[in-house]
Formats: sequence, structure tokens, C-alpha cells
Amino acid sequence: MQKITSGERKNWIDKEISWISFNDRVLQEALDPNVPLIERIRFLGIYSNNQDEFFKVRVANLKRSVIINEDNGTGDTSASELLAEVQHRTKVQSDKFDAAYASLLEEFRKKGIYLLNEKEIDDRQKDWCRKYFKSVVLRRIRPIIITETTDLVSFLKDQYTYLTVKMTGKDKSFYSLIEVPTDDVPRIIPIPKSESPEGRTCLIILDDVIRINLDTIFKSFFDYKEISAYEMKMTRDAEYDLSTQLDRGVLDNMSESLKQRLVSMPVRLSYDRDMPADMLDFIRKKLCISDNDTMLPGARYHNFKDFLSFPNVGGPELENPPMTPLRSYQFDSHENVFDAISERDILLYYPYYSFQYFTELLRQASYDPAVTSIKINIYRVAKNSQVIDSLIDAARNGKRITVVVELKARFDEANNIQWARRLTDSGVKVLFGMPSLKIHSKLCVISRMENGQHVRYAHIGTGNFNEKTAKIYTDFALYTKNQQLAEEANSVFDFIEYPYRKPQFDNLLVSPITARQRLYSLIDEEIFNAQCGREASITLKVNNLVDKGLVNRLYEAADTGVKIRMIIRGMCSLVTGHKNIRAISIVDRFLEHPRVMIFWNGGSPKYFISSADWMTRNLDYRIEVGTPIFDARLQRRINRIIDIQLADNTKARVLDEDQTNEYVKKDPEAKPIRSQMEIYNYLSDLEERLKNGENV
Repeated sequence: MQKITSGERKNWIDKEISWISFNDRVLQEALDPNVPLIERIRFLGIYSNNQDEFFKVRVANLKRSVIINEDNGTGDTSASELLAEVQHRTKVQSDKFDAAYASLLEEFRKKGIYLLNEKEIDDRQKDWCRKYFKSVVLRRIRPIIITETTDLVSFLKDQYTYLTVKMTGKDKSFYSLIEVPTDDVPRIIPIPKSESPEGRTCLIILDDVIRINLDTIFKSFFDYKEISAYEMKMTRDAEYDLSTQLDRGVLDNMSESLKQRLVSMPVRLSYDRDMPADMLDFIRKKLCISDNDTMLPGARYHNFKDFLSFPNVGGPELENPPMTPLRSYQFDSHENVFDAISERDILLYYPYYSFQYFTELLRQASYDPAVTSIKINIYRVAKNSQVIDSLIDAARNGKRITVVVELKARFDEANNIQWARRLTDSGVKVLFGMPSLKIHSKLCVISRMENGQHVRYAHIGTGNFNEKTAKIYTDFALYTKNQQLAEEANSVFDFIEYPYRKPQFDNLLVSPITARQRLYSLIDEEIFNAQCGREASITLKVNNLVDKGLVNRLYEAADTGVKIRMIIRGMCSLVTGHKNIRAISIVDRFLEHPRVMIFWNGGSPKYFISSADWMTRNLDYRIEVGTPIFDARLQRRINRIIDIQLADNTKARVLDEDQTNEYVKKDPEAKPIRSQMEIYNYLSDLEERLKNGENV
């Protein structure tokens, strides 16, 4: 946590508070009647998943700061005050979430769709649930009987839903926990239509199917008169200590660290607010919940991340209409990808364009006799990754394949360990980078023999090589044969493998080597131009802006007259009340993910795309890569996309000091602009014009 003095507080918004405001924008989408109904309830799933990660990482880190300050007796109360504010705001937001869910249930009923609980179904439906439970669910139910010696902290799974069961007998009560087995059974289950009124579509949540069958689970083993069940979910600290033992391999160390995470301490307990006080007190003590942890009461259901896959049991109008990925004329008009890239640089913008062009690049490279080597970063990849398959095929075809696997990609560590083992077993050279630097760059470099010369092709992007997320994240990808850029991209891989070497980067923005100072210099150039009375501006699109040094530089630029336009998806610690600063945030059907920087540069603008957010970790503690865009044609394309987003008057919110998330005010006579749809239309029209021979 960057410490900000009280005198600076008015110019700084704590990133944790700003993040809560971002998640509130996600919740706004669930409340927006213009969003299709199924998509609205899925936004509740996005909100829930976001909040889980927030507590696992950011709140856990804040809690550690509080404990350290208390143990050291520093008298510094800033962390504890911030933690209290975070807990207060999340509880307020939780009530808003519950109200949104109740409202959505009413909207579903208007469409003839009923999400019923165990008390609302009729006898025929209840009989169906009993049969379904015995045939599908029962074999996956493994109750934990809680005794005085039961150590819940050691085995309770993080982020899973549990039913806390109390069996009350004549002389004794028994407690048990039942994990809701959502890994194996759908959370939302269609059930037979109700007998009266006829024709309505009915659903039930798996949790309630289990409630109906509590006697089936316990009656033959326990003597009780009453049985009740209430829901809860625990969230653990996601941090871990990576062992540095020299006699163990990196993969083994990481595997061990993941086991440590399984028993890390809780930071949040979410529970049904109707849970009896004695049951809540019992669970709290068993989980060692302290005053620094968050107790979050809510409605009867938790773990709404499962609602991300909420089934559409109605008509197609309840979901977003499909958006067919665009075809790139430049790629399609050539016999192979290398000829296309050789003609001129190509810039794709996912998910408007198909990610298939990248997988096709690797597929062709895997057997092209001219290709000699492939180097690539792996941060997050899809479950059934064509990327991995092509790399293995290339190795089998005798290419030299180097894959940098980031084992510390948070929440994807286990997957990446498995990928690393599979790649290694297939003869691929696997590197794990450096213990002190997480590798977050999105690079691929392919070497090819052309006319007796080694020529390099480079992919430099803002998003992961992941077929799944490329359908829902917006990201830029530059495909280039520019040898200056490609050679520098290759030098990044050399630096990863041989960190004692210090390569020179004249074009790429590489963290932690050149990026911060280059960004300072680019901002300072705008400040200088403004001081000289010349036009000066900075246009910035990032996920997060929370680095103190860059924030202060932007304040200085605004004070000297530099016009600053920003599109910030998530956290923004900069207070935007300055007359020369305008900041918006866009939340819509796609997750805004690219990082783009445009500096006016005295009338000869400099354009960059990057993997790095403007955060201290990205600039100083990660390997990140940004690239200039030299092609004037591609610069115009980026400029147009950013202008469309800045003109959004449908899904854009104003980022203000009070974190109100008000929508951008729209002139009643102005055309509604929903930027994600407008960008699709713009790119579609552009491709048609390219087919017609226009130089656009």
C-alpha cells in the first residue's frame, strides 16, 4: 500500500475505495433495464467473482498491513481506518446487491420464469427434486460433522458454498457442513413446470435441492427433532510464500506454495443474515474470524459467481445478440500469415476480430519449413488451448520452441504448472522467469529464414493468448515484421533467460527497465510544450491508474495546461476535478482491457499499446512490454476507436472525486452512442472499404 500523507489525501483516492466503486459500475449493469435479462443476472455473477478476488488479494493485503502496524506499535492507523471504510462500503454494497437480485427475480416472473426455493415448489416438483437428488447429487455429498476438535480452517475450501446444518435433539445438538458440489452439478437446475398456473418455466438452485433432502442425508444416523440449514462462504488470503530451497525444482516449489494457500487464514465470512446467532457465533469461533476480518451478512444464497453460466430458458431476446467476429481483409487476402504481415503491420482488436488469426499464425509456423524458432510468453491460456497444441506440434517438427510460463499468474498457477509439465515432456524449452519479477508481457517472436537471412516476426499485445477470454475481453494485438521492434521483442526473452544482461530498448517500453522513465519523459515533453504555449495533450486508456509517481506527473501536466483525457476501467487514484482532466469508465458486454497511450508531441502524435497498467507493480515489479505504433494507418484506427469511446453517452460513467458513478450526461437531441457497438460498426465498415481497395 502506497502511503499518502494527510496533506496529499485530497489529491489521492485509495485504490481499494476506487475498486469498490468499479464493482459498483458492474452492479449498475445488473440494474440497467436496457440490458437483456439473462445478461443482467450474469452481471451479478461477475460482481460476485470480482468481489471474491478483491477480498482474497487487496483486502487480505490491507489486513496484513494492519497486523504489521499493530505488532510494530507504530501508531499508524491509516491501514485500520481504510480497512474499516472498505468493510463499511462492501456491506452497503451487499445490501444493494441483494435488492438487485430480488428485483431481477420479479423481472423473471414477468417473463414467465420462476426461480423457486424449496418452500415455493409444489408436491410434484418436490418429488422430482428428491429423485434428482438421489440419482445425481447424493453420491457427491460428504458431510463434515463438527466436533470440538474439528479444525475448520485447515480443510474448508475457499470460495465454495457450504450449508451449515444444525440438528437439534432432545439432549444434544449436532453441527455439520455440507459443501454444495457445484464442480459436478449445475447450480441452477430446470425443474418440471408447476401444476398451477400451467405454462410457467421453473428453476431451482442446487442448494435448495439439498435442503429438501436433509433427512435423506442425516436421519438414519442422528437422532434429532429439528433440522435447519443456512448458507455461508469463506474467503481466504490468496498470498503465499514461495520457497527458495535450491534443492527443489521451481514446479515443486510452486506446487507446495499452492498447498499453503489452501490453509491460509480467512479474510471474509459471508453468511445468511437469517442464520441464528448461536450458529453464527459457533462458526465464527471455529474459523478464527478476528475483528480485522469482514463479516458480511447477505441473503440466503452466496457464491453468485455460478450465475455467470445462468441458463437461458426463455427466448433469444433475453441475451445479447450474437456478434460475429470480423474477418481481417489483410490476413485473408494472402496465402499465408507471413505474407500478410510482410506487406505491412496488422493491428487487430479483439473480440471484434477473431482470435483465430493468432492461433493460425502458430499453426502455420509449426510446420512451415522456413520457421526455425518460436518464443512466447504464457500467462493465462484456455483450458483446451490450441496455442499449446501448436507449440508442441512445432517442437515435434524440429523447431526450437521457448515458452516462458508465468507460474505466479494469480489463480492460474495450478493450470500453468500442468501446462509447463506437458510442454517440458514434449521437448519444449520452458523458462520460469525470475523469482522477483512476474512476467506479464504478451509477446510472441517467430524466426524465419528468408532469402538466406534470419527474419523475425513479432506479436506484441495487450491481452493473453487465451481463446476463451479473447471472446469477452477487448484487446489490441500488433503483428509486425518491423525488425527494430521484433529484435527488441526478442531481447526481452534474452533478458528473461539471462537477467544479468542489460539489453537496450530504443523503441519498446519495457518494465522494469525503461518503461517508467520513458513515460515520465513523454509526459514531461507535453509539459514543456504547454509551457511554451503550444498545444499539448495526453490520451490514456488503462485498466488501473494508481501509481503515485505517474499520478503526480499528470497533476503537474494538467496544471501547466496539458489536456488529459482518460478512459479508466477500474481503479483510479487520481482526483479528476481539474479543469484539464476528463476521465470516464466504460462497463458493457465486453470487459475493457487494452492499455493505450497517445501523446500529442507537438503535432506529431506518438501512439503506444501496452500490457502494463499504470500501477507500481506493473512498472517496477513485472516484465511488461509496450510498443509504439508507427503505421499512420493504424494510428488513425486507434485514434478513431478512442474517440468513439470518449463520445460514449450510453455506457460511460464519469469518474469523479465522490465515486458517484453517474452516467455521462446526454444531450436529449444527441444520437445515442454505445461505444462497443459503434466500434464494431466502424471496424466492419473499414474492412468493407479495404476489400474495395481503399487505403484506410
